[in-house]
Formats: sequence, C-alpha cells, structure tokens
Amino acid sequence: MAVTASDLPVHGGDLAAAEQRWGRSAAGWLDLSTGINPWPYPLPVIDAALWHRLPGGDAERALLAAAKRCWGVPDSAAVVAAPGSQPLIQAVPRLLSPRTVAVVGPTYGEHERAWAAAGHRVSVVGDLAEMGEAGAAVVVNPNNPDGRVVAPERLLAVAEIMAARGGLLVVDEAFAETAPELSLTGRSCSGLVVLRSFGKFYGLAGLRLGFAVARPDGAERLAEMMGPWAVSGPALAIGARALADMAWAAETRDRLALAAAALAAVLVEGGLEIVGGTSLFQLGRHAHAAELYERLGRAGILVRAFADRPNLLRFGLPSDAARLARLARALAQK
Repeated sequence: MAVTASDLPVHGGDLAAAEQRWGRSAAGWLDLSTGINPWPYPLPVIDAALWHRLPGGDAERALLAAAKRCWGVPDSAAVVAAPGSQPLIQAVPRLLSPRTVAVVGPTYGEHERAWAAAGHRVSVVGDLAEMGEAGAAVVVNPNNPDGRVVAPERLLAVAEIMAARGGLLVVDEAFAETAPELSLTGRSCSGLVVLRSFGKFYGLAGLRLGFAVARPDGAERLAEMMGPWAVSGPALAIGARALADMAWAAETRDRLALAAAALAAVLVEGGLEIVGGTSLFQLGRHAHAAELYERLGRAGILVRAFADRPNLLRFGLPSDAARLARLARALAQK
C-alpha cells in the first residue's frame, strides 16, 4: 500500500490519528514514532504554589544560569527560554528581512515552513557547500531523521560567512545532548543562533521547554518575541533542576547508546538496513517500507514514515525488553 502525504501525520506521536487509521490496539499502542527519551528525568517535588501564580523573574534567571553552566555558554552569548523550541523556530526567521535561505535537508520540516511563512525564499540543499549566496542557512545537527552530523568548525566558518552577509546560521541542536562534542553552545560568534530542545533528551516533551543561544542583541529580540511569562513556573523549576544534574545526563547518554544498539540489532534482524540515526532513534531502509508501516500499525506499533522518502522508517526507543521483543515479533511476522 502506498504511503502518501495526505494520510501521514506531519509529526510523530499522533496516537489519535493512528487509532483513526487502524483502530484501538488490543495490546495498547507502542509509540516509537518520536525521538523522545523513554526514561524521563525523575520529576522533583516542586512548590504547589507554582501552579497557580505567574512565573517569577528569579526562577527564570535560575533556569537560564543552569542552562549556561550545563552547555558552557560564554559570557559573550545569552540564553533565551521558550515554551518549546517550536516558537523559536518560528521566531528566528523574523530576525531578518526577506532573503534566500538554504535549509540543509531533508530534515525537520518546520524550519522550511517557518522561513517561508516569514516571507523568505527557501531552498532545500543537500549540503552547506550548495548554499551559494544565501543570506541565511539552517542546519539540524545531528540531523533528524538520518543523524547526519556537520563538524563544529565547518559550522563556525559558515557562521562567519553569514555574519559578513548580514545574515544568520541557525543550528538546531535538538538531539545534541546525546553528542555534546558537536554542540556550538560553548562558542559565541556573530551570525550564529543555536536552538536547543529540552524535552527530547530529558524525556519531558509535555513540559514544553526550549532554548536559543545567541549574541545578546539577537537574544534580546527573541526574548521580546516570546513575550512575558513565556515559560511556566513548573517548567522553570524542573528545567533548572534537570540541567544541573550532570550525573543523570552522563548516565542517560550511556543508557541511550546501549538501547539504540539493541534497537538497531532488532531492526537488522527484522530485515531493515540501518542508514542513520542517533542514540534516540534509528532510521531504517526497507524495500517494502510502506507495507511494513501498515503491518506494524495493525499490530499497534506506531513508527515514523515519510511520504517523500517511501523506503525509510524511523524508530524511537522501546522503553523495556518486553516492548523491544514485541517489536521483534511484529517485524518477524509476514
């Protein structure tokens, strides 16, 4: 059965759409359609008053300070917090007048949509070498969904080019917590904005927390676009606690790497070729990916399919051995 854009969710995690398509799974849904850590940061006990009062400035400053320490942000840069990275993806294009923008893809589709909606002329290119005279560029590093990486030094060189053109290089590091050596949050230069997602690595996507790291003038403009009280009081408190917990982060990187290797082994055994990924997801190629997508859906297992790349499927991490075995059994069925 062909998988077309009209019958696929735009993003992963849409279990309501899955139930409309296949019905309710008797065994319950196994949602592997996102790249969210299935072992979330343990929620700390927080003051109940945070739920019924406006977020405080001191709490926001504490969160931003924790983010700067966690990511080694220098004094020459500033951090902006937002209710998820999505509002920042939509805000950054408004920092610049309309121009040609090169988005390195295929990648997370919201970047292309956001720049186009802001009046820019967007060109999806396969590599930064193809950006030509673009006045802005967007790179997801590591990339979603194939895990492709670009060396930090190359990105810094492109940021310098963009600064000379009065433009920006936007680096979306949504999955960089699993590969901190790739991050540019510790490097400050003109022409660079780095986006970070909290929910994926910390497994708390429902908290809605994201960040931008930029030179102070750009950060100030982004903060103004977010408006007052952009991040809830509970998110400020939980985010600050989690970002300060370096031991949990180190243990989690090791745990995710092992889980990703186990997932890759099951996928290969099930007939897929691993063509990319990170320790939060694996991308597999299959000659009959559309049929496999349907078969898994009927078995109550939701994965991520791509209408424009019909031979690929992306798999998030099962949260335990039983769920991994369930996936293995479903892949083995013909």
